Amino acid sequence: MSESSSGPAELKTARGHEIPFSEGVKVWLKVAALSFGGPAGQIAVMHRIIVEEKRWIGENRFLHALNYCMLLPGPEAQQLAVYIGWLLHRTAGGLVAGTLFVLPGFLSILALSYIYAAFGNVDVIEGLFFGLKAAVLAVVLEAVVRIGKRALKNQAMIALAAAAFIAIFFFDVPFPIIVLSAALIGYLGGRAGSSLFRIGGHGKAGGAAVIDQESVLGEHVPPHARPNVAWSLKISGILLALWLVPVALLVGTLGLDNIFSQIAVFFSQMAVVTFGGAYAALAYVAQLAVEHYGWLRPGEMLDGLGMAETTPGPLIMVLQFVGFMGAFRNPGALDPMMAATLGAVLTTWVTFVPCFLWIFLGAPFIETLRENQAVTGAMSAITAAVVGVILNLAIWFSLHLLFRELALWEGFGMSVEVPRWSSVNWPAAVLTAAAIFAIFRLRLPLTVVLLSAAAAGIAWRLLAF
Repeated sequence: MSESSSGPAELKTARGHEIPFSEGVKVWLKVAALSFGGPAGQIAVMHRIIVEEKRWIGENRFLHALNYCMLLPGPEAQQLAVYIGWLLHRTAGGLVAGTLFVLPGFLSILALSYIYAAFGNVDVIEGLFFGLKAAVLAVVLEAVVRIGKRALKNQAMIALAAAAFIAIFFFDVPFPIIVLSAALIGYLGGRAGSSLFRIGGHGKAGGAAVIDQESVLGEHVPPHARPNVAWSLKISGILLALWLVPVALLVGTLGLDNIFSQIAVFFSQMAVVTFGGAYAALAYVAQLAVEHYGWLRPGEMLDGLGMAETTPGPLIMVLQFVGFMGAFRNPGALDPMMAATLGAVLTTWVTFVPCFLWIFLGAPFIETLRENQAVTGAMSAITAAVVGVILNLAIWFSLHLLFRELALWEGFGMSVEVPRWSSVNWPAAVLTAAAIFAIFRLRLPLTVVLLSAAAAGIAWRLLAF
């Protein structure tokens, strides 16, 4: 249906909703500046500003959009911003909302990456990241507990989580295979009507509910938000070209062995399989970026996550740091810092362009997708498997932070890293225990824990060395 065929009353609500585009830009800048604390905190910020304060959309529509974004690979909070921006101000609104959501984090992590690459061996910098590593380990452990409570509601979900952990920890099964296997099991279970696979859905994102009729947009569906195959194919084709044409050009021009080709291909793959958010993706990234490509050392993955935790934007921005360091250490004929900058930009591009693609392609059709029991079952199974993957990440981080030496145990077709107990890093262990106590028992805000741990790390480094 074209906009001209809508009645005057509907146009006033759906298109002429009296929200100037400039006001939308200001609000998305505010959301971006406050988007700390991971996806839960970022979604709460959007809910408070857009639903409660501005009343631009209602509670039901907000949760409807969130449920769809949770079905997608990639950072759900950033995709939710794209969705709402698109709903309010069409394609331009979605592009602005999604870009602004990422931009502060991109610039912050780029600046920190420069400092890290140039001065990483300075005592203060090493102490800063030493402290952040301990706090980040506590945060990852908290994520295991939080997501586990939400996802592991029955024996089937617990079994999927356990199977995922065993597969990745003991047998090094690639993350995409785990995700696809869980999705297939959940899809078949949901299609069969089993109640064991109906674990989806979300509670209120925060604060009191706002009745949809009281919001500026109301319950009306804007003309541009109705299914339009021609528009979806057009915008999807453009975004697909923006995503994959640069990848094809790099591979065709430089070859698969070039660092930029490797970055483009690897993180394009990640954009398709990153169900479950940053924590789930990090185990797979760490496995390949550290052990296969050699872009990072084991402890540096924690450093990058510390950057992402302490800056605004999605936690998946840690991938930018990985691309930065990979290009920095393999610059070819380029200046290392120039290569690193290009690596960071390329990583961010192939990570987030697909996020716009998923929203613009599927958002007009979300009602059918949301009511599909088979899809709900698939996503419930994926969420359960992600718990096992995050537990693997927590153990991997623990081994490399709390012990100075590791040994390789092999047997029964398995190859597992085990700690040398005589090499315990006691300062790291004490600081990690303090961070765990602060998060689980004192329930201190994440920012307070991270800043306190960073300060303690700096103090220890200066006193010890």
